[in-house]
Amino acid sequence: MNCPFCNNTDTKVIDSRETSDGKITRRRRECLDCETRFSTYEEVELLRLTVVKKDGRKVDFDKRKVESGIRKALEKRPIKEDGIAKLMGDIEYCLRSLDKAEVTTREIGRLVLKKLRELDEVAYVRFASVYKSFGSIESFKKELDTFDK
Repeated sequence: MNCPFCNNTDTKVIDSRETSDGKITRRRRECLDCETRFSTYEEVELLRLTVVKKDGRKVDFDKRKVESGIRKALEKRPIKEDGIAKLMGDIEYCLRSLDKAEVTTREIGRLVLKKLRELDEVAYVRFASVYKSFGSIESFKKELDTFDK
């Protein structure tokens, strides 16, 4: 593991902890050169997952793309890194547990919306505004009204 600060390849693990659901291992590391501490997250890589885009193209699943959208929705929200890591782990686990080699962008979007709604309503609305491409203020209001139910 390279140190993210000085790029030294010699690091040592100080502490390892499983997340509460046991899907991700968090390792606290220390660089043996600059003595800076940092965390890494380790998870099992399962079967290769292909994403079917709206136009029919197929691409490899890239969790960084999903995470980027989620991070934008969670910007300036009171969610810590561990919460984001758990959310990402849950989403990827759900996708892979579908036991399908291919998943559509629509399925991914719905799953992200479901998980964000459980975590943070503001982030949910932010993500939904992009994912659902509201055409008018009225359609946006309808989405907000679903929280009352």
